[in-house]
Amino acid sequence: ENENCYKILQLFLNTLYTLSETDKNPELIMSIFKLKLLCFLGFTPRINECTNCKQKEELKYFSLKDNGFKCENCGKQDTGTIQISESTKMAITYIIKAPAKKIFSFDMSEENKKQLEMISKLYTNLKLEKEYK
Repeated sequence: ENENCYKILQLFLNTLYTLSETDKNPELIMSIFKLKLLCFLGFTPRINECTNCKQKEELKYFSLKDNGFKCENCGKQDTGTIQISESTKMAITYIIKAPAKKIFSFDMSEENKKQLEMISKLYTNLKLEKEYK
């Protein structure tokens, strides 16, 4: 439990540092922070296979309801999914797997930033059962 507190504190400090000392997009920084924080709180999205059929290919959706990626077929049948680009999928995977010190070391196109922002916002609201601005 103490280790998790330490990880959350480290994430918080890295986030503050990145916000104040770099010219990285603040919305992107906050999206990354929220997703990584949710992982530490026990809400790590399932990213290795479709949360429904376990297929590892064609993961083109993020399911808010089922906490992770879905393949094209399963994603189309789930009303709680957001279609994602390959870049957004890679970003989410990177945020989940990368060490805290390195999670801010990537950039994305505007369109993909918006996808990541929407996912991190909706996922945070859903998991923490509150509307955060």
